[in-house]
Amino acid sequence: MKESAKAGISFGCALALVISYVNWHSILWAIFHGILSWFYVIYYVVVYGLN
Repeated sequence: MKESAKAGISFGCALALVISYVNWHSILWAIFHGILSWFYVIYYVVVYGLN
């Protein structure tokens, strides 16, 4: 379970970075959206756990 969660988190962050860069053509916005995706991950783990 934890391995698949790590893979999903990594893929989701990479996807957020790529989509953001393609839409806005700015690496700073891409990094910002990658960080925002980590806040969502932390929220999900706190609320629902990794069970």
